[in-house]
Amino acid sequence: MKSILITGSSTGIGFQAAKHFANQGFTVWATMRNSETKNTEAAQSLRDYSDNIRVVELDVTSDDSVNAAAEKVGTVDVLINNAGYGLGGAIETLATDQFKFQFDVNVTGVFRVTKAFLPAMREQGSGLIIMVSSIAGRLAGPGFGAYYASKWALEGLSESLRMELAPLGIDVSIVQPGPFATNFLPNMEPPKDLAVASAYGHLAEAQQQFMETVKSLVEDPEAPTDPSVVVEDFDALVNASPGNRPVRVVSGLDFGVRAINAAIEQVTSN
Repeated sequence: MKSILITGSSTGIGFQAAKHFANQGFTVWATMRNSETKNTEAAQSLRDYSDNIRVVELDVTSDDSVNAAAEKVGTVDVLINNAGYGLGGAIETLATDQFKFQFDVNVTGVFRVTKAFLPAMREQGSGLIIMVSSIAGRLAGPGFGAYYASKWALEGLSESLRMELAPLGIDVSIVQPGPFATNFLPNMEPPKDLAVASAYGHLAEAQQQFMETVKSLVEDPEAPTDPSVVVEDFDALVNASPGNRPVRVVSGLDFGVRAINAAIEQVTSN
């Protein structure tokens, strides 16, 4: 039986992915923060759903937490770095600790988890690491600069890691979700410097329009905004032939990112 570890399993894409792979017969290590406090209901729901799911406490911002989880879990065949966090607001309005935490979760956190589980993958000579980026990893825009920057950084980290690990029998693929019906956008942290924010009234209006656009897309029954779309892309990568998995997969609405990927890969593949 294959094993899979998914970070950020308390809600949204990670929660659905844990259930999906449990149904496929995988041993699923569903990791999350605060599994005995804030997220105890989600944790118990996953335990009750299937005997194939093991809930593990893991905070991607803590070396000790990540290393303890790795020691408990041992070797996995698939690692899905799904945990993520969003920070909104004009760049000038952000506090340094907010900006650093954005990168600690979305970039350094991925580094911590990957580093902790790579030794066992290298020893077995096989594995798949799925990096959950975003279409924001190819775009930029006002009001979410720190988040965009973190996803651009994750893209570079992931592509370099792919090149380093391919000769060792370990695949790395990037999944770039568009907007989905999850709590991600509603839970975005606002900036701390409200005095400076008052100078960016034009930005507040643009952000509001963006949020309304996303809301209308998510509510459109014809739009591919159910998190199951991303889970299906995870499944396709897991079941693909080792060594032949794509660098990037765009999930759902792409806002032109598929075309951007294709244009860039024309250059980088030469």
